[in-house]
Amino acid sequence: MSAGTLALALLLDARLGEPKWLWDRLPHPAIVMGRAVAAAEMRLNHGQQRRAKGVFAVTVLVAGAGALGLGIAAVPDFGLLELILVAMLLAQRSLADHVRAVGDALRLSLGDGRMMVARIVGRDVAALDGPGVARAAIESAAENLSDGVVAPAFWFLIGGLPGLMIYKVVNTADSMIGHRTPRHEAFGWAAARLDDLLNLVPARLTALLIALGLGCWKAAPVLRDAPLHRSPNAGWPEAAMAVGLDTALSGPRSYDGQMRDFPWVWGEGRRDAGPDQIDAAVSALWRAWAVMLAIVVAIALV
Repeated sequence: MSAGTLALALLLDARLGEPKWLWDRLPHPAIVMGRAVAAAEMRLNHGQQRRAKGVFAVTVLVAGAGALGLGIAAVPDFGLLELILVAMLLAQRSLADHVRAVGDALRLSLGDGRMMVARIVGRDVAALDGPGVARAAIESAAENLSDGVVAPAFWFLIGGLPGLMIYKVVNTADSMIGHRTPRHEAFGWAAARLDDLLNLVPARLTALLIALGLGCWKAAPVLRDAPLHRSPNAGWPEAAMAVGLDTALSGPRSYDGQMRDFPWVWGEGRRDAGPDQIDAAVSALWRAWAVMLAIVVAIALV
């Protein structure tokens, strides 16, 4: 049942994405999760024993998300509400649209490209050149394919709606408080480590899906470069995308005014990425999605 529901949800998300008319009137489930994380931080992230408080906060968030998922899955509506919620918590169409918009904007001007990519990345964009904008968009495409599509689908298959809800609340918490900053390093430790654990398998599956979608069988450079990434998981889809598009990714960039000298992923690839490479990354997203859909359908039919 889970695989059949997931296949329908993947198609529904691909067709509708995130309708603006709906989310202008109702809060998106991810926004609700974000508010819960923010409330937990406001209440607990102060004083002593912040790491222990962060562990407690994540435990409560996980328990609440799991219980809510169980409750919704038990509603006697032939799985309709579950289907709609799963589709809402997948982000394929939204991701592809946002990444494509960066390429379209970069074709107009560098300033437009910077403005558009700032919507999907956390790095400083004011000094990015054209290839820097393109790399940022492509990296976001690869990483968010894992976080926003493959991982939610994986955990829904493994744990049903409770598994998906737990993954999403942990991933949301990591994005909000899982940072190595004085404010968040201790309190966000549990969220960051649990997110790393939950993405361990999906990130590597995403790399495989990208490679299959692009018909790229160069496993050696992916295995070589993925561990160079500062994240234990994001390097896998990013390396697969870099090799598949023959485009160097990662490398030096600035955060909060400080230059970080990160190593290149597939450093021998082209370093003059532009709108065409962004378009190729969007195509790779849909190819990987199609491979995943085929696998899910096959599971549903077994």
